Amino acid sequence: MAEVVWLDGAVVPAAEARVPVFDRGFLYGDSVYEVVRAFGGRPFRMAPHLDRLERSSEAIELVPPSRALVERAVAEALAASGEADAYVRIVVTRGGGPIGLDPALADAPRLLVIARAVNAPKPEAYRDGVEVAMVARGRTDPEVKSGNYLPSVLGTSEARRRGAYEAILSDGVGRLTEGGSSNFFVVRGRRLATPPLAVGLLPGITRAAVIEAARADGIAVDEQPLWPVDLLGADEAFLTSSIRGVLPVVRVSPRAGAPAVALGDGRPGPITLRVMALYDAMVARETAPGA
Repeated sequence: MAEVVWLDGAVVPAAEARVPVFDRGFLYGDSVYEVVRAFGGRPFRMAPHLDRLERSSEAIELVPPSRALVERAVAEALAASGEADAYVRIVVTRGGGPIGLDPALADAPRLLVIARAVNAPKPEAYRDGVEVAMVARGRTDPEVKSGNYLPSVLGTSEARRRGAYEAILSDGVGRLTEGGSSNFFVVRGRRLATPPLAVGLLPGITRAAVIEAARADGIAVDEQPLWPVDLLGADEAFLTSSIRGVLPVVRVSPRAGAPAVALGDGRPGPITLRVMALYDAMVARETAPGA
């Protein structure tokens, strides 16, 4: 089992992988990326991830490598890592070239794929739930999954200083948008609610899968603007992301210096537990051999 990187057409141990210091991804965050989770060696919902990679590339006027090359790089990195349940990070930078902001200075896009063991939350996080902290930060261009991730880094740093697991970001008028590296849902009664894409958030692949699974099970899902009061007053809440899947939220820190507020009875609620089971079943179906 190993952490490996597919880079410039070959797989190398992660410790030996090198990207030139003049690569624009390093200098400017001039890159796009995706994180895919593999189960039993099979990436979950790879096609939607690659669709989003291509949309992000188009949004920053970057011509990505062919989908066939990306798929081959992912397959080779996964095989070389030997990890059945793996974290796979696909990165496309604009490439290297002379220092300067003009994208025309770049030589050619660079593709790299990292494959390693999944560092998912511990089992007790799913059993007991986690705390989130609302922070007054939002991402610069939330529809693009780019390497320019500093607002999320700083939001996460603030959340961790306040003792929370994840940050919940907001827009310029105070509406909640997404987590630092996740989407989020609240539960009121037997209905789910999550912020709509129109308020400015990344269209999460796991978010879409959860909406699909919940609606197929007869659970209503509303995509609507959510404010701090909606999260603080929720019966239940949970985070979604490719690596975490569905992770229960049981406490919310409204601001620095204020005590955290427990949701419901302070434990993962029945709707959250049902959604977790639905998502796990969807993953099992779609990554089963022969699926």
